[in-house]
Amino acid sequence: MALSAEESGRLAALLGGHAERVTQRWTEIVAGSLRGRLSQAELRRQVQDLHSAIVATGEHGAIDLSAESAAELRAALSDLSRGRARQGFSATETAISVFALKDVLAGLVEEAGGDNALRDYIAFSRLIDEMGLFTFESFVRTRESLIADQAEQLLELSTPVVKLWEGVVAVPLVGTLDSARAQVVMERLLQTLVDTGSPYAIIDITGVPAVDTQVAQHILKTVVAARLMGADCIISGIRPQIAQTIVALGIEFGDIATKASLADALRHVLRLNGVETARRQPRRDV
Repeated sequence: MALSAEESGRLAALLGGHAERVTQRWTEIVAGSLRGRLSQAELRRQVQDLHSAIVATGEHGAIDLSAESAAELRAALSDLSRGRARQGFSATETAISVFALKDVLAGLVEEAGGDNALRDYIAFSRLIDEMGLFTFESFVRTRESLIADQAEQLLELSTPVVKLWEGVVAVPLVGTLDSARAQVVMERLLQTLVDTGSPYAIIDITGVPAVDTQVAQHILKTVVAARLMGADCIISGIRPQIAQTIVALGIEFGDIATKASLADALRHVLRLNGVETARRQPRRDV
């Protein structure tokens, strides 16, 4: 809801004429809602930035958040939203920082009086509501962006590719393997094969809780992609329960080597390379 030039001028005069009082009262109200989670100095700076942006926009004519003339005000609101989202505040706590201006204006308008007092306060309140909505939307966009970035980072961390031996790399999978994660696994494995020149790759599914048709397809696609890069794949971590499920579903791994554990898979690869290995005998008490 845009303010007319006259209403914007009165709002700018009202806020500008009582700048110190407005920022002080505004800061106190917001501080109460944040319960000390933001320093007084930082909060006062944010309030002063919003105050200055509103006054500057009102002095130049009608205040319309969608207009080019309100770019400074939109920027101040966006900065507030982004900062609060990164600091872990809620959308409600962020919006209250804007809506608190209503309480401050209520006292100023009442003191000023005049025939247009009630009309002005209603108009000012509508503008503040629009500012609060803009702040909320900016907050949500920032939070969604942060969540997307964190999800991508977690996805990368959950799919490590490690070098076990000269020419042998392994991908220990933990958790559910969906399409997005399978794509990351494939990309990281292929890149590691290129970087290390390894001819063998072990895909360990010990940490995968269940293997269904979809998970098996993802694994098979990864194996085929690795073979196209000239590397042989061994699948390890086939527990009895998973083996029974695979048989029941009729899933076939073809000529892909499968082993019960990562140690067995590594031992298999070393034998292929002519490296002699021996199982360690359990220590007997004398």
